[in-house]
Amino acid sequence: MRPEELLCPSPKGLYSPAGDFYVDPTRPVARAVITHGHSDHARRGHGKVLATRETLSIMALRYGADFAGETQAIAYGESVDVNGVRITAHPAGHVLGSAQMALDWRGLTIVASGDYKDAHDPTCAPFVPVRCHVFISEATFGLPVFRHPDASHETAKLMKSVALFPERAHVLGAYSLGKAQRMMALIRQAGHSAPLYVHGALTAISAYYEQAGVPLGEVRHVKGVKKADLAGAIIIAPPSAITDIWTRNFPDPVTAFASGWMRVRARARQRGIELPLVVSDHADWDGLMASVTATGCEELWVTHGAEDALVHWAGTRGLRAKPLHMVGYTEEDEAAEGEAVAEAEAGPDAAPQDGAS
Repeated sequence: MRPEELLCPSPKGLYSPAGDFYVDPTRPVARAVITHGHSDHARRGHGKVLATRETLSIMALRYGADFAGETQAIAYGESVDVNGVRITAHPAGHVLGSAQMALDWRGLTIVASGDYKDAHDPTCAPFVPVRCHVFISEATFGLPVFRHPDASHETAKLMKSVALFPERAHVLGAYSLGKAQRMMALIRQAGHSAPLYVHGALTAISAYYEQAGVPLGEVRHVKGVKKADLAGAIIIAPPSAITDIWTRNFPDPVTAFASGWMRVRARARQRGIELPLVVSDHADWDGLMASVTATGCEELWVTHGAEDALVHWAGTRGLRAKPLHMVGYTEEDEAAEGEAVAEAEAGPDAAPQDGAS
């Protein structure tokens, strides 16, 4: 049996001929299986959507309750039959609700991992390797240069800067789904108990994390807070909101950015980042190799990122491997960030007076 009979790339995304459904389709389809809530994987307009309860809730927050014609929730470890294909959800460790979807059909198992990481994250269930014949992996940081330090070490850099410059605000860029909440939790674990201030684009998702049982401490919308009151404060915002115009509302701001790309110093300089923090919600090079090995797969398919390097490594391990050259997936959730910031700034109180937005 060819694995492509169970799952294969198509112009709309990964398609299952056996089950007549798509995994993380990039265009509206009749039936979609969604691995997580980032907008490059979870899009509106599908007829039916199967995903974890958390992912469905996040999609509803972002796109409205009518984001799909019909929805079905699947829990970790639970299996659902779709036209003879058994689909089982397993934790991916990427963001809240993220799942690897294991597809079983006629003795063949293919795991579509979506995005994943094997590093510790206090805000979501940890990655669990799933034994399979074919593993489908991302390769966002699929180069040996990307070896991420412990996130708590990077958080300590932020806390040290806050202590050294109590008269300055620290503006931290972090993607609104997953990264922002992870940084909040890490900041709390580092002993910071003061209120955290957030851009309006982060309020709904952060509140949902709290409702889902992820403690973030006191989180306040920064809108309307007086500039003088933000001395020594940590303000978290989508990266696209960290501009000179927005940050001038804060006292002598230190601009920080939490991303795996901060390993590349040129990127930090290009963005004017004063305090780069290497914190990623994707597996680094070591994590990719360890995760693929743990699945015991015979074949590796790479969806996006530095595909060639991971494919070459797999070949040296005796695995059949190929890049899928999928179109439509981004490094993070860039498309949604722009939308979220625009929506947050389009409200009646969008223009700040003596405070921030």
